[in-house]
Amino acid sequence: MDSEKWGFTVKDIVEKPDLFMSGHRACAGCAPAIVMRLIMKAVRGPTIVTTATGCMEIVSTLYPYTSWAVPWLHTAFENAAANASGIESAIKVLRKKGRIKGEHVDVIAIAGDGGTYDIGFQALSGAVERGHDFLFVLYDNEAYMNTGIQRSGGTPLGAATTTSPAGQVIPGKLEPKKPIADIMAAHEIPYVATASPYYWRDLITKARKGLEVEGPAFLHVFAPCPRGWRSDSAKSIELSRLAVETCIFPLWECIRGEYQLSAPSKVIAIEPQRKKPVKEYLAMQGRFRHLFTSKYENLIDEIQRITDQRWQNLLKKCGITS
Repeated sequence: MDSEKWGFTVKDIVEKPDLFMSGHRACAGCAPAIVMRLIMKAVRGPTIVTTATGCMEIVSTLYPYTSWAVPWLHTAFENAAANASGIESAIKVLRKKGRIKGEHVDVIAIAGDGGTYDIGFQALSGAVERGHDFLFVLYDNEAYMNTGIQRSGGTPLGAATTTSPAGQVIPGKLEPKKPIADIMAAHEIPYVATASPYYWRDLITKARKGLEVEGPAFLHVFAPCPRGWRSDSAKSIELSRLAVETCIFPLWECIRGEYQLSAPSKVIAIEPQRKKPVKEYLAMQGRFRHLFTSKYENLIDEIQRITDQRWQNLLKKCGITS
């Protein structure tokens, strides 16, 4: 990994051609679309992208139009990692036969939380266990948004979705969010990281690191969805910042098994008084509106407890004592 040698300025990023282009059909305030644009700013040369069924596939490739200015393949919900494995293997064979020469070809697999936490996890786990050289990007909008806002393994505790509707019977989703990035780190792959579009420079840098590492890399990117979260479309990036500031979604890297906090979260570790209560984050979203009633307000304390516990566990992994 030689990403320390790779630096960029705002001017560099602005002048670099967009490889995820405008004209797509994403909703106003769609953070996943912003994430796609930032990820593609990190590529270093010839790149092939494969995208599982999901919001970004739906809005960016309405035939005969496309927002992708690179070779791009659609695959089913469960197959993004398997498809990337096949692409990477085919490139190796073609290079061995002398039919491909010159620059390295980067392979990026992209899927939402449904195609990663749930349906696609089997293919993902197998691909990284085999050691295929590709970057897997999870854009996490915390539900199956393109098929009707059904709950996924990435949906947080207490969130109302169409399959976990908050009402008299249940208070939204009953289970906490699955710690997918930690699960991927447990696969002992070379690079795992979390990122947020608010901290765009950090996101681009981590995407580049994931591309430069030899072997599988996993990037978990927070991606608010105004439609599913019932949030103000003008607040998506603010929510991306608040998720980090409340430690709902801390930023970190795991490089060859070694955890380390990224700068925005390291500041909170050093100065715990900067850590904001989760209530501030929850209050901005309609999917948590029921938690602010007497019937379910105790769930806010439980979400705070889980967040605090996971934050303390992360600090221990990073060798930080509070």
